Amino acid sequence: MMRVMVVDDEPLLRMGMQHILRAEPDIEVPVTCEGWEAVAAVERHRPDVVLLDIRMPRVDGLSVLAELRALADPPVVAMLTTFSADQDIAAALRGGAAGFLLKDTAPQELTHAVRLLAAGGSVLSPTAADTVRDGFLSSAAGAPPAAGAPRTAGGAAGSGLTERERDVLALLAEGLSNAEIGRRLLISSSTAKDHVSAILTKLGLANRIQAAVYAHRHALTTGGAAAVGG
Repeated sequence: MMRVMVVDDEPLLRMGMQHILRAEPDIEVPVTCEGWEAVAAVERHRPDVVLLDIRMPRVDGLSVLAELRALADPPVVAMLTTFSADQDIAAALRGGAAGFLLKDTAPQELTHAVRLLAAGGSVLSPTAADTVRDGFLSSAAGAPPAAGAPRTAGGAAGSGLTERERDVLALLAEGLSNAEIGRRLLISSSTAKDHVSAILTKLGLANRIQAAVYAHRHALTTGGAAAVGG
């Protein structure tokens, strides 16, 4: 069973998401709460995934994210918001959020996203994909490699990647999961996962979302959509 916690200042939204998620046989929602209760609730209930409102009146969602990421065994956190162009998206993803979902995400998309998150993937609500792909994360995904990351010869985008890694990056930018990338390239899911890890390390990026944005910004894609899977 995947354990999911919903953190939002709106009781009706918490109840709605809890109802949707609890209807799935493999998802458990032990608790929902407001932002100021989140850290204590996580320590008490140990959820696998936290869906966290990015904007709350009593406490800033980014501050809660930082506290959760600082825990010894932090849960996977995806941010919730009403706005597809929320100005805090980049900060949340740089702060360790594994994804971003709009509050009006369809029930089937919500449950699919939770499963991806629990499996170690990243998610990006399809309605926000264009916002992110068109440079909303330019300061993060378009930046040069982090200190200590290998730099590419000549400085060309992606030139330090192997041919196979470039293939994987292009498919990752289409929104394919590791399993889907594996099927497309006739490799195992674990091998695809290893390639993704190598790509993130070589490019100095933090997560799959930044890698997808990087691919789109530097024309290393096959032209697909930028929703990110696990």
